[in-house]
Amino acid sequence: MNKDIGTSRVVEADVVVCGGGVAGTMAAVAAARQGASVVLVERYGFLGGNATAGAVAQFNSWQTGNGRKVVAGLADEVVERLRRYGGAREHDRFVMSTGHHMDRVEYEPEVLKLVLDDMVAEAGVQPLLHASLLDVQCEGRRVAGLRVLTKGGVLALRPAVLVDASGDMDALEQAGARFLELGGGEALQPATMMFRFGPIDFERFGALSKAELAELAARGYAQGGLARAALHSSRVPHSDDAWFNISRLAIDATDPMALGGAEIEGRRQAWKAAAFIAASVPGCGNGRLRAFGTQVGVRETRRVEGDHVLTAAELLEPVQFADAIAAGAYPIDIHPAQGGSLHYVPMDDDHAYQIPYRSLIPGALDNALGVGRGISASHEALAAIRVMTISMAVGHAAGIAAAMAAKAAGEGMGAQVRAVPVPALREALLRGGAVLA
Repeated sequence: MNKDIGTSRVVEADVVVCGGGVAGTMAAVAAARQGASVVLVERYGFLGGNATAGAVAQFNSWQTGNGRKVVAGLADEVVERLRRYGGAREHDRFVMSTGHHMDRVEYEPEVLKLVLDDMVAEAGVQPLLHASLLDVQCEGRRVAGLRVLTKGGVLALRPAVLVDASGDMDALEQAGARFLELGGGEALQPATMMFRFGPIDFERFGALSKAELAELAARGYAQGGLARAALHSSRVPHSDDAWFNISRLAIDATDPMALGGAEIEGRRQAWKAAAFIAASVPGCGNGRLRAFGTQVGVRETRRVEGDHVLTAAELLEPVQFADAIAAGAYPIDIHPAQGGSLHYVPMDDDHAYQIPYRSLIPGALDNALGVGRGISASHEALAAIRVMTISMAVGHAAGIAAAMAAKAAGEGMGAQVRAVPVPALREALLRGGAVLA
């Protein structure tokens, strides 16, 4: 319901999702499909976050090593819709720079924008694009409202439940939530500026052995052409281009001066890397840099202190949680802030882990949830669960939970995310095709 109060417009909604990356978009769609009124706030003119603006261009780790599916639900629907548009390649496996195998779906970021538009429109979500968060108002332990800056001026939002999917947990930070130590005592994982390069002769490029790629990457890093000793790329569907993920930017992306500097340095690194690839990598001699990502892709900043802090030990055991709302199999994959290597802890062939609902609940608030890379997890655990497949699964769960809490508020109980009946939440997720173990 919309109201005009003086010169300020107020929009009331069951659920407000702050941040339209893939986690936030899945949360918004899931909540709306449960019958909630939903406003989705996004700073760009399109949805997708790191998946579109960051041009990551592949959804990794849907399966355990032996092929058991651990991510499905709305994430599967995204891929199915991408394929209808011709914007996704077939599910395949590739060899990482560590020598380990990983499964993935490569996709076209521009087409993903259309897919997310469709899902939001069909679900009845109200997208609020070109909107930046100004501040958050709280009443005790409850988020009472948010103000966002739009082209039409300041807009006030009044949610029953807030879902923070902003990546940096900007809304929860302004609401007074507590946060874990940045980096967990270690350096934050670096950001990356993706870049598109082509044309590539993929027959020649794809014929390079793991040892040959490693030697080329090591040479590029030693010569200063590559900021990271890797040549990791994602092929663009129906194209001879690829998106390369090989820059390294050691920053705290919550620092506005550092973030702007990283964008500039990232483009410089991408330009140098493209020159090295064209000059030195077989199959790439006719290629050139075609595009930068709209933004740097950020791996880690704030992580909320939730009712449960998920740890690497729990992932590696793995602990079976009674309130599990998503599963994953992506390894612990820590990109050091400096140097060309990475710290990689693979999972066994049939190893999958769970993410508990309590890790989505900020300890200091009663009507808010956090999704995406800022959920309540240790530095090492985040290095496994930060990937977009898992983020979509967590967003799916948060959207259903938010709708359930908002419905209870509408019945006079007040929106309490801790009062959401976990068995009913899990049942709704399973009906939606999600995998919980």
